[in-house]
Amino acid sequence: MDNNQGDSLFRNKITWFTFAFSLLVVWVHSYNAELFLGGMPQKNRINQIERWLGDGIGQIAVPGFFMISAYLFYRNFSWEKLWPKWNSRIRSILVPFVVWNFLFYLGYVTGSRLPWLGAVVGKGVIPFRFDAMIDAILHYTYNYVFWYLYQLLLLIVLAPVLYLCLKNYYAGIVFQLVLWAFLLRGGGLPILNLDALIYYSFAAFLGLHGKRAVEERWSPRQAVIGLAAVGLSAVYYYLGLRLAYLPLLVLCRMLAVTGLWLMVPKQKLPRPKVWMNYNFFLYATHFAFVRLINKVGARLGCTLPVFPLVLYLLMPVLVLIISYWLGNFLRRFLPRTWQLLNGGR
Repeated sequence: MDNNQGDSLFRNKITWFTFAFSLLVVWVHSYNAELFLGGMPQKNRINQIERWLGDGIGQIAVPGFFMISAYLFYRNFSWEKLWPKWNSRIRSILVPFVVWNFLFYLGYVTGSRLPWLGAVVGKGVIPFRFDAMIDAILHYTYNYVFWYLYQLLLLIVLAPVLYLCLKNYYAGIVFQLVLWAFLLRGGGLPILNLDALIYYSFAAFLGLHGKRAVEERWSPRQAVIGLAAVGLSAVYYYLGLRLAYLPLLVLCRMLAVTGLWLMVPKQKLPRPKVWMNYNFFLYATHFAFVRLINKVGARLGCTLPVFPLVLYLLMPVLVLIISYWLGNFLRRFLPRTWQLLNGGR
C-alpha cells in the first residue's frame, strides 16, 4: 500500500468515527422520559434505558472528539507547523464557535418573544443587550454543547506547552502519569477540564510517537487487543458507577475509543457518503433540533409509554436528516454562509 492510499484510508476512517460520535452525541442530549411521561410508572424504566444508551455508550463521543482532534493536530507535528495549525483551527473552530454562539443567542432572543415558541423555549424573555450578547458568545450560554469547542480551543492555545511536555517519548509518559496522579487525588484545573486534558494529551502523544500503531494495516492481533480494551472499558464503567469514581469513568471512555479504533479495519470501510461529512454541522445544530422535537412532541400530548423511547431511539436519524437537508440547502444556495458555519469543512 503506497503512502497516498494509506493516508486516504486513514482519513476515511476518521470520517466514519467522527460521524458515529456525532450520532452518539445526539443520544446524550435526547432524554425525554420525564418530559413525556411525568409521574407515570413507566417513566423510570424508559429513563433507565435512555440513560444506559446516553450515559453509557453515548459518553464516549466527546472523548473521541478530543482524541481525534489531538491526534490530527500533533500528527507529524514540528515547531514550524505551529502557526499553520493554529491558523487552520482559527477558521475551522474559533470562527464557527463565535458565529454559532451569536446565532443561538439571536435565536433565543427572537424565540423568547414569540408567544407559542416562547413557551417551548421556556427561559422567559431573553435580554437583547450588548453585554448579554458578549456573554452568550464567550460562555456559550445558549449553546451548551459548545463547551467541547471551548475546551478544545483552550487546548489548542496550549499547544507550545503540551508539545514541550510530549515531544520527548519518556517525558511524555511522565507528563501523562502526572495528570493521572492529579486526577486520582481528586485534583482539578482552573477553566480547563482535567479529563479533557488527559484525553487530548494521550492522543497527542500517539500523534507524536505512535503513528505506526494507530495507522498501520489492520490485523487480527489488533482486533483482539481492541476487543480486550472495550471489554475492560465496560468493567471500568460498571465499577465507576458503583463506586462513583471519576478516574474509572475517564479510563473507561479512553479505552473504549482506543479499542474501537483498533477493532475497525480501515481497509474494509466503504468510502463515506457525502452526508457523513456534515459532522460538524450536525454537532452544532443537534441540540436545538432535539429540544424542539421533544418539546413539540410533549406539547402535542402523546403519552403512550413507548412513544418517547421510540422517539429517543430515532432521534439521531431524525436530526441527521434535518441537518443534512438544511446543510445541503446552505451549501448549494449560500456557499459562503455554509463555509462560515461549517468551518470551511
